[in-house]
Amino acid sequence: MARSKAPNDQELLQGTLDMLILKTLVMGPAHGHAIAQVIEHTSEEVLQIEQGSLYPALHRLEDRGWLSSTWGASENNRKAKFYKLTAQGKKQLALEENRWRQMSRAIGLVMGEI
Repeated sequence: MARSKAPNDQELLQGTLDMLILKTLVMGPAHGHAIAQVIEHTSEEVLQIEQGSLYPALHRLEDRGWLSSTWGASENNRKAKFYKLTAQGKKQLALEENRWRQMSRAIGLVMGEI
């Protein structure tokens, strides 16, 4: 599960992990550790991705046909599985992004921020 440094964010973030992974892979193929690092860095270290949530999510996304994978060597020359966004995954990401924007706007309206 994606974990935030702020308390009580876990439920909200759990539903966004798939979208965050798909978005990260728009930049190109990456192995699991690199995906987690990009999410953490891009979120200014607010989101921490735990391995126990990341790898099941990657396998789930691959099973759905949204990712493909190949074995290769990581930056430190270790064997690693590299994940790549498929055409079906790109379509799913577009759907997820649209749903996220709708939900973010709706929550902003309720909270009086919009």
